[in-house]
Amino acid sequence: MVFNKIKRAFLGSSGDEDLGEEYLEIDLGQEERDSKVLVKLFVLKNYDDVTEILNALREGYTIAVIDIKILRQKDSIELKRAISKIKKTTDALEGNIAGFGENIVIVTPSFAKIHKEIPKPKDEPKHKFE
Repeated sequence: MVFNKIKRAFLGSSGDEDLGEEYLEIDLGQEERDSKVLVKLFVLKNYDDVTEILNALREGYTIAVIDIKILRQKDSIELKRAISKIKKTTDALEGNIAGFGENIVIVTPSFAKIHKEIPKPKDEPKHKFE
């Protein structure tokens, strides 16, 4: 009863007319997602670090910049396995993957593309003796 009087005071109603019970459903299970793209840095120290990278990529709004230097120095076979797994997931998500230098790999989701510039071959002489 008190609630109805307070409700009428806020709504500006003065009579005792029946106010319909209105309610708003809130889905607590749904998280509000930020639609901005996140550029996230990762350091690949061992093969198990791949899981965190793949989870971030599957969210769809993450561009991963991966430093592979530590794993490359430690175990090149494990590095190949890790990069292979990242590449397979990237292909399944229709994303792009590219290496920059010897120690950096960048992975993007499907909405972003990595521009890969093909180096032009050097001008070679037509004859060996020129």
